[in-house]
Amino acid sequence: MGDLKHISQHVYDKILSLQYMLDLSSSELPLQKTKKLGQELFVLGRLLEEFERCVELQKQQLKHLKDVEKIFQMNLKSIQQMKDNIPPHIPRKKGPASGIKAVMNHNQAADVQTDQAENVKTSRNFVKEMEYVTMPQFESIPQYMKGRVTYDQLNVAVDSLNTAVTAKYKILSQSMKTLNNHSRKLQQRFKNQETKDTKGILHLKLQQQLLHLYK
Repeated sequence: MGDLKHISQHVYDKILSLQYMLDLSSSELPLQKTKKLGQELFVLGRLLEEFERCVELQKQQLKHLKDVEKIFQMNLKSIQQMKDNIPPHIPRKKGPASGIKAVMNHNQAADVQTDQAENVKTSRNFVKEMEYVTMPQFESIPQYMKGRVTYDQLNVAVDSLNTAVTAKYKILSQSMKTLNNHSRKLQQRFKNQETKDTKGILHLKLQQQLLHLYK
């Protein structure tokens, strides 16, 4: 903008100078004055061309900035919509535990009996939750199958399955003495359902009546 103001002022000065010369043209001008007037007109024409180029350049830059601003606003709106519509099944990052809480957990863990600690360790090593279905994976499902269930419903089913598996092996990992009568029956049923091929590893029969765990 500073260059445009400078050029504009320079052109304005030239116009005033020419106007002054034209006012004096009522009398016959010497050849030298006429020649100088022609030179001034030529210079003024060049300045006007440069001024027009600068104005056009500024217009292009302004248009480019407006396009960038428009794209930025669209991206900002899209990100805000994604933030406001995060599916509930997507896991969220948990913050680190405080120092006091960590010390309490450590002291409590030290008081757990040896057999229970081994069972919990075994459970942690083997119980691994099923990962949620990603959008690219969902899009790769054939259309005739995709129409039967939505993306959210599919991940809710995954979440329910993980909950059932975790609940089952939580009961299996506990000592019989710490369980109530209902949980003992469930633990015994789970053990009876194990075979030599599934013993010690994760397995879950869909026919298992795990609905009792949610009562």
